[in-house]
Amino acid sequence: MEEELKLFIQVWVSAIISVTYCYYLTPKIKTSLLRLLSVLPVCVLFLIIPIFFSTVHSSFTIAFFLSGLAVPKLILFALEKGPLFPLPPNLPHFVCFACFPIKLQKKPNPENTNHFPKWVFALKVFIFGALLLQAYHYKQFLSTNFLLGLYALHIYLELEISLTLIKFLVSITLGCDLEPQFNEPYLATSLHDFWGHRWNLMVSKILWLAVYNPIRQWRAKSSEWDRFFAIFATFLVSGVAHEILYFYLTREKPTWEVTWFFVLHGFCMAAEVALKRKTKLVQRWPVNPAVSRLLTVGFVFVTGVWLFSPQPIRHGLMEMFINEDLFLIDFFNRKLYILLGLFTSL
Repeated sequence: MEEELKLFIQVWVSAIISVTYCYYLTPKIKTSLLRLLSVLPVCVLFLIIPIFFSTVHSSFTIAFFLSGLAVPKLILFALEKGPLFPLPPNLPHFVCFACFPIKLQKKPNPENTNHFPKWVFALKVFIFGALLLQAYHYKQFLSTNFLLGLYALHIYLELEISLTLIKFLVSITLGCDLEPQFNEPYLATSLHDFWGHRWNLMVSKILWLAVYNPIRQWRAKSSEWDRFFAIFATFLVSGVAHEILYFYLTREKPTWEVTWFFVLHGFCMAAEVALKRKTKLVQRWPVNPAVSRLLTVGFVFVTGVWLFSPQPIRHGLMEMFINEDLFLIDFFNRKLYILLGLFTSL
């Protein structure tokens, strides 16, 4: 654990130095090709780093933050696009926007710097820490389907809680308003609503800039087929990126189940968008929001159990996540008790 922590700190120091190099050198280069070549060594470094970690939380964090997001951000930056262009006002802003899944709020609301109701977030933390993790102690008594539901809830809550805390800390540090990463995905009324406006919004934005936009703009006059292909290609790239993420975590060759999950969702979302644009069925016979939410979340859950979950379950990733979560909670509880004991003895 201590060695892993030391490596984790060393990696982040290296990442900050690497991104600082991009901040000072890359904008001074005139041509796009040379700018791209200047960030290439940093991108290669960020793609290699996750392999050196042994715990799934460390591997996932580095793979998600640096390999999955910082690399496309830096490539877009070299092409004078993306969230790092125009150049942020100072180095701390650039480092944070490059290395963390955050995005500056374009229209800040001075009355509400936190874009989530505090009691809802507190409830999610309580459900995750006090109920969900404790339920795993009795998993031998739980049915397989119920356990799969717990795994899905675990992934969502741990992602949202972690990213929200990072957003909150970075927002305070930089003194600026940041966009939320999640927008209550369980309230989605369609696949387009789920993937485009509610789930992991920083990733959606990067994929939109790096994949969807270039495909839509490759012809002066794009057609509906271009839109369909752009949506499908975006989901295909997302699927391949998740296969790479699973490789970092399992060190096993891809099985392509996760890619098929995103291919299926890409096809269905493209068909959904085309149906809404080309027909008046939705306007003529609107679906009750409660029904559309149930259908959307149900479709995501069923296809996730079918294609997304088998690989991490087969390789024991969920067990590793759960054990590490319980270990970390126990570790911090013991440290807290020690601190409280020292405080009360004074």
